[in-house]
Amino acid sequence: MKNMTLLQHFSELRRRILWVALIFVVAFAGGWCVAPWIQEFLTGPLLSVWDGGQLMYTGLTDGLMIQFSLATLFALVVIMPVALWHGWAFVSPGLKKNERNFVWPLLVMSPLLFLLGAGFAFYFLFPIAFKFFVDLNQAAPVPSVLMPAVRDYLAFAIGLLKVFGVAFQLPLVLVLLNRVGVLPRSRVIKMRRYAIVLIVLVAAVLTPPDVVSQVVLALPMWALFEVSILFMRRD
Repeated sequence: MKNMTLLQHFSELRRRILWVALIFVVAFAGGWCVAPWIQEFLTGPLLSVWDGGQLMYTGLTDGLMIQFSLATLFALVVIMPVALWHGWAFVSPGLKKNERNFVWPLLVMSPLLFLLGAGFAFYFLFPIAFKFFVDLNQAAPVPSVLMPAVRDYLAFAIGLLKVFGVAFQLPLVLVLLNRVGVLPRSRVIKMRRYAIVLIVLVAAVLTPPDVVSQVVLALPMWALFEVSILFMRRD
């Protein structure tokens, strides 16, 4: 591939983009079929802490739009590793050996850390946060009926999954900045106390307003920060 002409490079890139697009279409069709199961799966943490709870469809097209959104989400999850692989296969022949040895672990770890963060939010934070919200609404001082809209709930839940997936990229960002010479390891160690304060503030902003949820996010982020120091190059 190093000896290919510019036109051949564009042809190779187009071929890989077409493959990614084709797999996306196939994944979307599969996602359309499994969308009801995905919806049931995503609402599980809420209904598990809410006896007799019900969600509400507020519009005639809600069912269609939810199915379309979940099918798209499924296709994006499926296509992410495929797109990363094709991107790597396209650029790797032009990289030096040490550059390849540095980049490919990042491409592998990034989606894994994203899934780890999303899984952590789903299995640990969601039950705590949703229990807090349900109890708070049911303890309202005036007569009320709790019946959240399905679209609002799914948007909120998926948004939190994305936030936690991105937050768990912290080690990769720190290690990358260290390896390119922007962030020395000694400076990170000196800034540890400020980093911990920042992590607590971020956890307070990203989570529901209860101490338990904030601690549930702050502790793993702190642990990831400490782990990232171990992989940094010594000054």
